[in-house]
Parts: sequence; C-alpha cells; structure tokens
Amino acid sequence: MKAIALAGPLTLVATFTFAQTPPPPAAPAPSATTGQAPAPAAQPPGKLDLSTAIRNGYNNIKGNLLKSAEKMTDADYAFKPAGIMPEVRTYGQFIGHIADANFLLCSRAKGEENPIKESIEKTKTSRADLIKALNDAMAYCDPVYTSLSDAQALEFVTVAGPNNTKREVVRASPLMSNNSHNNEHYGNLVTYMRVKGIVPPSSEPR
Repeated sequence: MKAIALAGPLTLVATFTFAQTPPPPAAPAPSATTGQAPAPAAQPPGKLDLSTAIRNGYNNIKGNLLKSAEKMTDADYAFKPAGIMPEVRTYGQFIGHIADANFLLCSRAKGEENPIKESIEKTKTSRADLIKALNDAMAYCDPVYTSLSDAQALEFVTVAGPNNTKREVVRASPLMSNNSHNNEHYGNLVTYMRVKGIVPPSSEPR
C-alpha cells in the first residue's frame, strides 16, 4: 500500500521535470547581409558532430593542397612520371582539376550555379594561374563549410542527376564528395612530389 501511495507524487514529479526540459536549440538563422548562417558553436570536449567532422576534413585537406601547389616549380607543373599513359594528368592539370571540382561541388552544396564556365584544367597552364585558381576555389568553398550546422547538412539541395535530370540530395553529400575527391587527388600529388624528391605537406615534421 505504501508503494501505491508514493506512485502518485513520484509521477507528478516526473511529469513536472519532463515538462521543464528545454527544447533543443534551433539551427542558426542566416545573416540578413551575407545569407550565410553564423559559425556554429565549438563542440564540447569528447564530442564530434556531423558538421564538425565534415568541416575538419575539409580544412585538413585544404591546407595540404594549397601547400602542395606551392611546392612544385614552374617547370614541374608540366611533369608526370616517365612511361605513364598519355591521358594521365600532369601536376598542373591535377591542380586545375581539383580547383574545377571544388567550384562544382561547393556550388551544389550552396544551391547555386557553378561560377566557373570554362574548365580551369583545360584553360590554365602556368603555375601562378593555377595556384590562384586553387586559392579562389577554396575561398569559394570556405563559407559553406564554415557556417555548416548539422541541421544545414541534412537539408536537401537540388543537383544535376543522370541523363540531364535533377535530383535532391542532402547538403552533406556534395561536401563529403568534395572532401573525398580532394583526398583522392592529393594522393596523386604526393606521388609526383615523391618522384621529385619533395616531402609532401602531410609528411613534414610537425
């Protein structure tokens, strides 16, 4: 009987406690001036959410790519290992291809038209022009990664699909594809640098 008598007050306490639990915070609203949401709050120690993982992956490979672009000389931008198939890219073509892809995939994540109308890989050959193009591509991508929240990562954006169709994917999809593509071709740059006796950025002493 005592247990039954206590059940009512305990239920009331539990109900009151549940009612007082604050709702989860809403996603940050976009700025009226920039159209971008403010940078999300820093993650508490020991936790890594989706948007922070995507952002960290981008920042890590971005640094390695920008340093890699600087490491090769003007002449070596035309380099590719001897005996390799003719369709394989030169060092400079890889830099241009990476810049092209960052513009394309980040424009999809932003829900915008690609601002690049001519392929950088096919129109730029000089070291200076390609380094500038890569920096411009990263500057274009920076805002969407910097302001990304988990809520925004899971929003749908419309992108090109197969056979001239359109499809909807979560914003995280082109951003993760961009990170994967950047890492894939950083591997090519590493191979070329090693052939030239250059230490890649990711292998430099820390």
